[in-house]
Amino acid sequence: MPKTEAPNALLMQFAKWPEAGRVKTRLIPALGVSGALDAHLTLTLAVLDNLCGSGLTVQFWWDRAVDSVPADAQGVVRTIEQRGLGQKIQQGTNLGDRMLDALGTGLEAHALALIVGSDCPSVEPAYVHQAVASLQEYDVVLGPSDDGGYVLIGARRVVPHMLDGIEWGTEAVLEQTCQRLKKLGLSVGLLEPRWDVDEPEDWARFQLI
Repeated sequence: MPKTEAPNALLMQFAKWPEAGRVKTRLIPALGVSGALDAHLTLTLAVLDNLCGSGLTVQFWWDRAVDSVPADAQGVVRTIEQRGLGQKIQQGTNLGDRMLDALGTGLEAHALALIVGSDCPSVEPAYVHQAVASLQEYDVVLGPSDDGGYVLIGARRVVPHMLDGIEWGTEAVLEQTCQRLKKLGLSVGLLEPRWDVDEPEDWARFQLI
């Protein structure tokens, strides 16, 4: 899709460095440690394909700094470099801090900034553009996930501490985030729900795509 729809929007993919036993841990009972690692790699590249397919500017944000690229990450890094995408490191002590920092950084050079996790293959290019369109009306847009969280967060404006006090990893994430944002005077738009891959049944669903 061409960039004419929102040329000043930045799309950021959040990802953990691939490391056996550290990624997709809830899939390990079904897939084993190596299988969960392979699933993480597959999902990361699937999400990257979707985001690049949106035609928007894409950046890749790793969860932490490393001294050298892990062996299991070589293929992903090569793909990112071949696509000419920037790579950055998330900053903050929890997910809320890291997302707020990334959104704020993105908005320094772009009118809109959006984040999608690497376990959200249901976020297709059309969904991204729905989020961009929603940001013409709202300060923040969220793409709800079936498990009570969200697969996408986008903003045209951020304020300090707007993602504080959220119980990450629980079914209350979406509700708490909406309450927090509205309390701080930010308008919030919600997209239609999507799903992410956390549990074995989610992985099975992904296999059917």
